[in-house]
Amino acid sequence: MLARSLFVFLLCVGGALLRAAPARPNVLIITMDDMSCDSVGVYGCKLKDTTPHMDRLAAQSLRFNHAFVQVGNCMPSRNVMFSGRYPHNNRVEGFYMIKDPGYPVMADLMKGAGWFTGIRGKVAHSTPYSPYPGWDAILDTLPDGSTPSVKNVASYHAVAAHGIALAKKAGKPFCLNINISDPHKPFWNEDGRPEVNKPSRVFTAAEVPVPGFLPDDPQVREELALYYSSVRRGDDCLGEVLRALRESGEDDRTVIFFLSDHGMPLPFAKTQLYFHSTRTPWMIRWPGVTKPGAVDDTHLISGVDLLPTLLDVVGVAHPKGMDGRSFAPVLRGGRQDGRDYVVTEYNENSGGFRHPMRALMTRDYVYLFNPWSNGTRAMATATKGTVTYRRMQALARTDRAVAERLKLFDHRVPEELYRNTDDSDALHNLIAAPEHRAARDRLTALLDAWMVKTGDGMLDVFRHRDDPKAREAYMKKVEAEAAERDSRANGKKAKAGKKTGGAVKDL
Repeated sequence: MLARSLFVFLLCVGGALLRAAPARPNVLIITMDDMSCDSVGVYGCKLKDTTPHMDRLAAQSLRFNHAFVQVGNCMPSRNVMFSGRYPHNNRVEGFYMIKDPGYPVMADLMKGAGWFTGIRGKVAHSTPYSPYPGWDAILDTLPDGSTPSVKNVASYHAVAAHGIALAKKAGKPFCLNINISDPHKPFWNEDGRPEVNKPSRVFTAAEVPVPGFLPDDPQVREELALYYSSVRRGDDCLGEVLRALRESGEDDRTVIFFLSDHGMPLPFAKTQLYFHSTRTPWMIRWPGVTKPGAVDDTHLISGVDLLPTLLDVVGVAHPKGMDGRSFAPVLRGGRQDGRDYVVTEYNENSGGFRHPMRALMTRDYVYLFNPWSNGTRAMATATKGTVTYRRMQALARTDRAVAERLKLFDHRVPEELYRNTDDSDALHNLIAAPEHRAARDRLTALLDAWMVKTGDGMLDVFRHRDDPKAREAYMKKVEAEAAERDSRANGKKAKAGKKTGGAVKDL
């Protein structure tokens, strides 16, 4: 009798413990495409009502004020997030496939640990190659066989609901990566023709703010109005994803990571490493752990930290070789030392155009190294195809200040230093200012140490950055390597150094 009573007691206690044990959480990673951090209301947007759903999510989340992605263009940026490795280590430095990566990425790790993995949007840009076996479902296609536009707001509800349903059918927690296409170009109504995918609010040129790094001009304002209207449409899409989550009954069991892959697709933002190029609106909602409406104004976090942090949140072991560092203790209310700077890097744009750069960001300064800059070589970037860039070209004929900005944008200089605290728009290069020499020396020393630690192949040219011949020798080497890779991929003869610095395809 006693033995039976003890058995029943232990059974009841065990059952209670099992019921109390937290189930493996679902994971929902939501990204915006080409959205600057300060386009979000809670991040100080000067235009009202751009992002009501993002602001509502922020009120439920821990929001980081000093978060940066690693790269200013899409495929390299996303591969850093989902590999936990810098581009020079994951080898996705541009828009090409790495078919033998030799390391696992987020989809592999989560699928292998028992999560149902699905992705919508940016499919080919989110893994080293595509199609990729780590995904259980590509959610670009709906159950009825249709493939809705990535700019269609309602489709995001259908896609999220479908992914959650598939996970439930499989009896697994879900790990869904929903990549919202806006405000990536084409913007809302960009060509002036009737647009079926209308935002819930359309902004006018008269009301939009003009970033300090761009000229305040009527044509620039018109393009910015289309951009901000596209931000609003992206926010509408987010609202639909979150509605599907609530309706699924999985809301309280789902950890949400929300961020943008880099800054707006206009000059001095996308494809650069300035403050507004890589700063991202990063929010994390971990039910029962993160404090709703909390703001972290202390730590600097970066895209390379996303995967190790995610793995710690869900309790999955880290693979060897990651460069990133988990900030999960910060999510639990703790602090971490050594989070007072972030290193970002840029290597290549679509079409194999090599313009390697490195930047080191602190709360106060950003230092940039541009070995490709020789006074004549022009950077190739998709933002040269914008109305804003063409307008800057026209204004430069009579406006000396715009001409100087255009010259910097096209050709840059080997080294730049800006003080973020009073010049986040990077208008005044302090690299030669004696009063900022100590800051420059500190940042270059930190960057040198980072290059050594991460095995960056740019270390030697960085140490010889004052030598134009060393910089040109380095550029000939990387341009030849890119041309050879391009020739192997396309079966044509390599022609290193023959590409011009014009507009490239906006990916």
